[in-house]
Amino acid sequence: MKEMKFIREIAIRAAKRAGRILKKGLEGVVTVSYKGDLNLVTNIDNLSEEAIVALINKHFPEHQVLAEEGHDRTRPSPFRWIIDPLDGTTNYAHRFPFFCVSIAVEIKGKVHLGVIFDPLRNELFFAEKGKGAFLNEKPIRTSSVISLKKSLLVTGFAYDVRTDPINNFNHFINFSMKAQGVRRTGSAALDLCYVASGRFDGFWELKLRPWDTAAGSLILTEAGGRLSDFSGKPFSIYDSETLASNGKIHREMIGVLQKTR
Repeated sequence: MKEMKFIREIAIRAAKRAGRILKKGLEGVVTVSYKGDLNLVTNIDNLSEEAIVALINKHFPEHQVLAEEGHDRTRPSPFRWIIDPLDGTTNYAHRFPFFCVSIAVEIKGKVHLGVIFDPLRNELFFAEKGKGAFLNEKPIRTSSVISLKKSLLVTGFAYDVRTDPINNFNHFINFSMKAQGVRRTGSAALDLCYVASGRFDGFWELKLRPWDTAAGSLILTEAGGRLSDFSGKPFSIYDSETLASNGKIHREMIGVLQKTR
């Protein structure tokens, strides 16, 4: 589809343009404000989102936009761009080098395109529905690990971790006792890409938003991975449970998650 090729080009261009803003921003003062006790936003989040949306507006003014920092647009269009201009904002604010730009395109409610760019490592993860997943234009696949005890997992914690008893600590303890190791990186989008490329074997998290998972979920499935909720039911970027794996350890992960139900 000619239109899809152009959408792909603009998505990649937007991700790289935003990535340059993130990288340049680390050289100056990062201004932080708060949307809650722990949920922060920086001036760079906003600059990145403005650059992405400006490019979309220029080429696709009729498309819908759903963006984390509020540059939303509703239109009678089957196309919707889902944008996280800086996934890993807390990392970024502390200059911890693990963050990215995430851009997805939905068509009639289904994600057809995902682009995630890590500007510090110059790693561009990309997938188009039915065409495979890639890292810097080279195909990627999930790992071949077949048992949880030999798996390296990754997770994260929601911003209301201090106030909501549904906070993932129970699952973290249970997986720590079963897996070879568990990590917490601070960027769900990159976590999904790392499962897709075999750097991690599985990932789970609660209370993620569509901009956290839209691009990464497509990259993962196109790389041969599996997604579901914690009980094994079909995954949705609009639901509160995300379980991702190489597919081979998925049943074991569901078993651990169901222990505390």
